[in-house]
Amino acid sequence: MDIKHLRYFKTVADLNSFTKAAEKLHIAQPAMSMAIRKLEEELDLKLLHRYDRKISLTDEGEHLYRHANKILQATEDAILEMQELKGLLKGEVRVGIPSMLGSYYFPPILMAFRHRYPQLTLTVIDGGAGKLQRLLEQGELDLAVIVDKSIPSKNLESKVFLQEQMMVISPLDHPFASLDSVEYAQLFAEELVMFNTGFFHRNVVDDLAAQAGITPKISFETNLIPLIKSIVKQGYAISTLMAMVIEDEPGLVARPFTKPVWLDLSIAWRKDGYLSQANQTFVDFVLENSPIKS
Repeated sequence: MDIKHLRYFKTVADLNSFTKAAEKLHIAQPAMSMAIRKLEEELDLKLLHRYDRKISLTDEGEHLYRHANKILQATEDAILEMQELKGLLKGEVRVGIPSMLGSYYFPPILMAFRHRYPQLTLTVIDGGAGKLQRLLEQGELDLAVIVDKSIPSKNLESKVFLQEQMMVISPLDHPFASLDSVEYAQLFAEELVMFNTGFFHRNVVDDLAAQAGITPKISFETNLIPLIKSIVKQGYAISTLMAMVIEDEPGLVARPFTKPVWLDLSIAWRKDGYLSQANQTFVDFVLENSPIKS
């Protein structure tokens, strides 16, 4: 089986189009079609439904697609490892970081890493926990910051580097400001401003509401932290954030839950993937600068 033909097959399946796949891989469409046809003849199976210029996988194609993902990722990992052993690459790190951590925890870490290893290329992708985990498992990211155990995956390895408490955020003149702690039911009785679905902070709040059997009253959804702060300050809604987000923030008060909610934040990578020297260096650097000492 030709690896090149597998790559063509996967790209056609991803894009549902021979034309788009040919454009992405910079080859002629007839050559693309011929390669897929040859793969089907070699396997003596029909892999794609072709009708009215639409493409979809057959049942057999679905099975091959799963294998193709693993084979192509393993091939890329092998090539990268061999290149590193020959010293052909400077090294690249592609890491996904949720916006809250990217804005408040990671800036000094990233700048210090860049200062120590100027020869390494560092690409940071922002996104929700679910999106980042999918990109990581699909090989589009090398590393990602996830909330440990919130989205369990047998395909990932991870190490905790930060433990942060989720806090209830209210304006100074709100009744919560006079409390030592806030019950879950008290929070869910309020109008809320929350991150969009898929972001780890929102996932935690949704889980708490489900456990309490309460439907939260979410009046605003936004991933813009300055907007969340502004909405809370003006008394339109209450929110939950990490304590680090409102340190020295005038007009806001942070209170813990009566039953504290702790978030174990981890740096994760694919369990069966090759962790390059550049990526291993970044993992080691994050753990070296972690407040959690092993």
